Amino acid sequence: MYKFYYNKTVLLVVYVYILSGLIACQNQSEFLISGKTMGTSYHIKYCAGILFSHKDLKLAIEKKLSEINKSMSTFDPSSEISVFNSTKDTTIQMPISDEFFQVLTQAKTLYNLTEGAWDGTVKPLVNLWGFGHTQYQKQKPSPEDIKKCLKSVGFQHIQLKDHSILKKIPEVQMNLASIAKGFGVDMVAIVLDQFEINNYLVEIGGEVFARGKKINGKPWRVGINRPDIQSAANEVYFALPLENKAIATSGDYRNYFLSDQKRYSHVIDPQTGQPVKNGVVSVSVISNNCTFADGLATALMVMGVEKGLSLVNQLPETECFLIQEKQSEKGFNHFYSDGFPRDE
Repeated sequence: MYKFYYNKTVLLVVYVYILSGLIACQNQSEFLISGKTMGTSYHIKYCAGILFSHKDLKLAIEKKLSEINKSMSTFDPSSEISVFNSTKDTTIQMPISDEFFQVLTQAKTLYNLTEGAWDGTVKPLVNLWGFGHTQYQKQKPSPEDIKKCLKSVGFQHIQLKDHSILKKIPEVQMNLASIAKGFGVDMVAIVLDQFEINNYLVEIGGEVFARGKKINGKPWRVGINRPDIQSAANEVYFALPLENKAIATSGDYRNYFLSDQKRYSHVIDPQTGQPVKNGVVSVSVISNNCTFADGLATALMVMGVEKGLSLVNQLPETECFLIQEKQSEKGFNHFYSDGFPRDE
């Protein structure tokens, strides 16, 4: 008899626990926070109860994004990266913040992993082709200028040690725009985790991290834009579910210029000094953190389909989706890594 009533009590407790959990979920709603950061916009959807302190969350998010800008914005002359870029001293180690050190550690990993296809010191080349915020016009530079510029490009010219950085040559400069938004997404996700929010979607300039599920219990879904100059910004080429993962996309179809009827994109190969010409127009990478996904997507644009897929298929917890222009007709071909979700 005792055993019978004991089990019955346990079943009742479990039932009440599940029921209370369902009621808590039903009492939650989906909320949106949005704003401007890093020269683009951000949108955060999250599920929370009616008594949740939304104001405190927004203040914490804006504080974190402001800190990141103070570290990595090349538009702010007082930021850490701008101070590093402006100095010519090759003898003094410059102390840096924890977050800047995290980003540069990831940058070094990406540089080594991709054998230089991603390089955070590509800034002089970006400026030379007119895609930076400098006095340069968008135009094809001379081979001599490219060759000269290449001498100052290479992450090996930076020494990273004990939360400090050192220039090995005076001319080296950094631009971390291709991982800064992804890092911002990761940092905002940490803020949401600290506020004990279990279901959310963070998006900054198209880079995304999703935790948990939507308010209806279904996975968050994200879309990859159609990589066509004439396509609307919200036209979807491919859609997929995303849960507890990041996705970042790099493309060459929005930022470019025409010269002699040829199109030159802003994605520069750090090893040749030339815009990429392999036909890849968009790359999306899924991984555990958005910083890594953001940088790797740019690297795969440079590496191309064959080398890019070969690399990603060797990486744990990482998948990719590449879109390439057809050579003989209009339209696109797309390619998946082995484990990329096929739910269209």
